Amino acid sequence: MDQLEKVDKLRERANVSYEEAKEALEASNWDLLDAMVYLEKHGKAEPPEQETASSASQETPQYVSVKEKVEEQEKESSEGLLTKLAKICKVLFRMSKENSFCVNRHDKELIRIPAWVLILALLFAWKIILPAVVIALFFDCRYSFSGKDDLSPANKAMDKASEFAGKVKSEFESR
Repeated sequence: MDQLEKVDKLRERANVSYEEAKEALEASNWDLLDAMVYLEKHGKAEPPEQETASSASQETPQYVSVKEKVEEQEKESSEGLLTKLAKICKVLFRMSKENSFCVNRHDKELIRIPAWVLILALLFAWKIILPAVVIALFFDCRYSFSGKDDLSPANKAMDKASEFAGKVKSEFESR
């Protein structure tokens, strides 16, 4: 810790000016504890309000193992990660229940299924579902999501995929 940091720290703790904090640190050879005692002796800082003394031994250790402290912090951060992941899963589950996946062709709705059904189908039969979805784009099928949530970003992506398939189809037809 450099001298300026020590002056700042002492100034905050003792509620004194920078000049008084610097003077106390210089007088105590830049030792924070000695500087605090110096300020208390000279009446520039008030001692702690409540002091207690006990002859009973304290159960809390005075020295903390660095290894134990690091392990404790890692545990707290991993719990935080698990908690965040659980919240994300909860939100996604709620969204999948409240929203539907729609397949339209020539402005007529062919299929409307809950989003969770689509997710399960993709998990278990993605080798069949994905090619079928792509092929259906070339037969003028349009995909969209509807429901309680704002799904416009997903719908924009679906529209772009449909437009791309239309361009590819028209390019093949023109040849």
